[in-house]
Amino acid sequence: MRLHPRAAAVALTLALAGCATSSGLAPHATPTDPATLHTTQSLAGVPAATWPKADWWAGLGNAQLSQLIAEALADNPTLAVADARVQAAQAIAGATDAARKPTFGVGASVSEARIPTTVPGLGTGHMAAARYGYASFKWDIDLWGGKRAAWEAAVGQARAAEVDAHAARIALSANVARAYVQLGHAWTAQDLAKDELQRAQQVRDLTAQRVTAGLDNALQLRRSDAEVASAQQQLAVAARGIDAAQSTLSVLLGKGPDRGRALARPTALAPAALGVPAALPAGLIAHRADLVAARWRVDAASHDIKAAKTAFLPNLSLGVLAGAIAVGGHSVFQLPARFYSVAPALSLPIFDGGRLRANLAGKDAQYELAVAQYNQTLVQAVNEVADDVDALQSLGVQTDAQSRALSAAQDAWQLADQRFKAGIGSWLEALSVRQQLLVAEQRMAQLKAEQSDQSLQLIQALGGGWQPAADAPATPALSSAATAPRS
Repeated sequence: MRLHPRAAAVALTLALAGCATSSGLAPHATPTDPATLHTTQSLAGVPAATWPKADWWAGLGNAQLSQLIAEALADNPTLAVADARVQAAQAIAGATDAARKPTFGVGASVSEARIPTTVPGLGTGHMAAARYGYASFKWDIDLWGGKRAAWEAAVGQARAAEVDAHAARIALSANVARAYVQLGHAWTAQDLAKDELQRAQQVRDLTAQRVTAGLDNALQLRRSDAEVASAQQQLAVAARGIDAAQSTLSVLLGKGPDRGRALARPTALAPAALGVPAALPAGLIAHRADLVAARWRVDAASHDIKAAKTAFLPNLSLGVLAGAIAVGGHSVFQLPARFYSVAPALSLPIFDGGRLRANLAGKDAQYELAVAQYNQTLVQAVNEVADDVDALQSLGVQTDAQSRALSAAQDAWQLADQRFKAGIGSWLEALSVRQQLLVAEQRMAQLKAEQSDQSLQLIQALGGGWQPAADAPATPALSSAATAPRS
């Protein structure tokens, strides 16, 4: 049966018109411009500073802390998890790259079978051996760059995993330093709790003597008993604080609980100088690992869109097969035994039930998600820095005020002690003044620990001294996704 040329043309036109199309599908997310995240008012008056160095902890001048951070970076199992994810992502990228390249293979086989006499020219009715060998070549030609785009997407995901591993190291070093500060404060809190317990016991003893002498009543004694019990409870809390900080450090170091107990008592860390680099929002893009990882994921999602779009377009592949086959006593090396085939193939999706469009819509959604996560990370990063700076400024004001309160309490204690020694005041009165001094010392120790902790958080918020590789993607944009081929 012959098909009329006009009917064939109509059929071809209808087929092409019904081809799967990506028309109407495109992502709409827009990455946030750092310049729109204004910090002029929030950081007004804050002195300029340089970005943290990669080994920022060395500038704190604490040899034990530097050793602990080095130990944690070498032994913490969380980092091994992050590194394993990097290796898995790199393996996927390698497999995706291999899919772009032609394949070549060889094979051979020997089999024995009885060929019936009904087979013309070959049938003997006896057992005969069949031998063959072949070589094959296959190449799916990447006409539209879809396979390359898929490989670039996999590479982007692998780079994001690498940056995530760096981010884990930055967080770990900061957490070790913060736990070290907490351990030092816990020791100070225990010292002050012991002083308070000693003071409360002295007050209780003096009150008991006064009750025996008839100068005080049982009510005063019971109040003193309550102060002693409260001081004992606070001492237990302080001791627990030491144990908790030691345990935290043991976990961060990747060691057993005895490692934390073996640590020497930490010395106080000086808070980092208050300041932020100029052009903060734009600078964070290059100094925060989480932002760089988010940029790699946006870049990878953009390439995924391009790869999905090329699936709508015609695909060309080339297959070549050559070999030789012989049956029975014939030689496989004879010229008639040779065979070969060359099979170029062109394919175009016509109707697939909407699978290609659903796949592209999913890639568009993944791009939208990656951009949204980048925007969220950027906004959070800028606000983290501003909040840390504000907290440090507030702690500075609080520390200055508490310093004056501590100085006044020290003077009051000295005067009370002098009055007692001069026979003017009582020791019970002096111990009451001593309580005010201990409270002031406890508050000052807490503020200094908070200052040190907040300065460490600022270092982490500024990127922890990390620098991205030279090939890190620029600020995310829609360009790579929008310029992909359309059908």
